[in-house]
Amino acid sequence: MKTPITVVGAGLGGLVLARVLHLHGIPVTVYEAEASAAARTQGGLLDIHPWNGQPALEAAGLIEKFRGLVLPGRESYRVLDRAGTVLLERPDDGTGERPEVSRGELRQMLLDSLPDGIVQWGRKVSGVRALGEGRHELRFTDGATVGTSVLVGADGAWSRVRPVLSDVTPQYVGVTSVEYFMFHADARHRATAEVVGSGSLFALAPGKGFLVYRERGGTLHTYVQLAAPQDWLADTDVADGAAVSARIVAEFDGWAPELTALITDSDTEPAIRPLYSLPVGHRWALMPGVTLIGDAAHLAPPNGEGANTAMQDGAELGQAIAAHPDDVEAAMAEYEQAMFSRAAAEAGGEDIYDIMLGDGAPHSWIAMMNVAEQAS
Repeated sequence: MKTPITVVGAGLGGLVLARVLHLHGIPVTVYEAEASAAARTQGGLLDIHPWNGQPALEAAGLIEKFRGLVLPGRESYRVLDRAGTVLLERPDDGTGERPEVSRGELRQMLLDSLPDGIVQWGRKVSGVRALGEGRHELRFTDGATVGTSVLVGADGAWSRVRPVLSDVTPQYVGVTSVEYFMFHADARHRATAEVVGSGSLFALAPGKGFLVYRERGGTLHTYVQLAAPQDWLADTDVADGAAVSARIVAEFDGWAPELTALITDSDTEPAIRPLYSLPVGHRWALMPGVTLIGDAAHLAPPNGEGANTAMQDGAELGQAIAAHPDDVEAAMAEYEQAMFSRAAAEAGGEDIYDIMLGDGAPHSWIAMMNVAEQAS
């Protein structure tokens, strides 16, 4: 009898892991706090990389279905200054290696690839207790408990599984992202839609900026980025969307109206997302019966790698378990050794937000994009 696996978290990493295990006939159960797959919007576009995300989907047997989700033309991008002047533009000529897909559609593809019952919805974990001999007990917010001999925390930044392995907690990185949406923008907000273009937009200045992605149906998905102390909204009622937006748009006084309209004409309330990270090189001592993947293991500020590395983690752990079905401890050790080295190398480079929002913005960002273009 192959060891059944318990996964906490039905994000991309946890679902890739579940899919790989399922393909190899290894029983797996995924506990997810959300009530259903439609409980909330699943983020925006993701560029899926050929060195981590795409091989993970290959391992999951889903690469062809993934290609059916790709949004053509979305690899194009523009970099603007605060006046709306285009400083750099790259069209999508069809030769790019990092196709863009909707995170929600990618997650649904993974869910659809699993038999009913593998994902248990509405099961929010409140804590984990070690039982000894590699076994752990999950406690749910409804008071129920379940024991497991192999536990994988795929439950993100504020993981309930991580404290079993590490006492490290995420720390604020000094940047807050505020999320907005415009729907049917080509018809309803033509000037803003034309400024954004057919793919991604970066409108940047020291300490602040807009990241905008064109999704299906003319939807513009905006992340307003502000370098600010953690308590910068302390004097604002964060439950009052209009007050929050007024506070944010004041930060962009003098910017092109086509850009500030992304805030003032949004079809949704602002979603405030302070950015956190774990220390570079975060690791833990090998512990029987438990490990972490994705943000639970190596949370970093958004840099285009998070979803890709989470899926890579899930695929590599699943493949290791499939290769050692009767020695899961060896599988976990193999996975962790590779993951620790990889995560440290990925996080040890330049600070993406210093480049994006530092004193040299937007030209520092343009320089980085030009280097990346020449290297590809």
